[in-house]
Amino acid sequence: MATIDVLERNHPGKRAQLKRDILLSALSCFNEHGLELTTIEMIKVQCDTSVGNIYHHFGSKEGLIAALFFCAQQDQAQLLEAYLAAATQAQEGVSALVYSYVDWVTAEPELARFQFQARASVAKGPQGEELAARNRARNRHILKWLSEPGRKAGIQKLPGELMPSLIIGPAENYCRAWLSGRVQASPKKYREELALAAWRAVSAG
Repeated sequence: MATIDVLERNHPGKRAQLKRDILLSALSCFNEHGLELTTIEMIKVQCDTSVGNIYHHFGSKEGLIAALFFCAQQDQAQLLEAYLAAATQAQEGVSALVYSYVDWVTAEPELARFQFQARASVAKGPQGEELAARNRARNRHILKWLSEPGRKAGIQKLPGELMPSLIIGPAENYCRAWLSGRVQASPKKYREELALAAWRAVSAG
């Protein structure tokens, strides 16, 4: 199960086994019942642990949601970094952003489905500032890569805050439709078209 690999990458070692089990059980409950209807008791039963153990590791349901969200976000970031490391030109970098997003969602549909429903909850919760800080750091990293000498000449002069939406927006929209069942074809089928659309949106040519 791919999600187990994600949890192991973010929480490695035997001592983190219970934490991984709780996160995996929480993911199943959140996706089946929704964030609001899922209770700590449901997660406890699914995981066959105690309420005390859940609160010990995560503090609250909000803390558990945030921990799972950040785990998924970090795994996405690691894949993006690997794709960017192989890119040299601006168009390759834009494609790397789209490819890494599409490939991660299709590899981790359950985590991606959870991410979409949890983003607003995390943003409004106690970890909202941490989420905002992580997003700012990610965007700064992307813009810095695209603005390196030899790359920025190929990119339009656009507001930095607009760039991620122009690049990822179409892929994110299609992935949402796929995860909800509104479209059937895998996002991977259209990764080249989505990457080309992103490049056309930001290229200077």
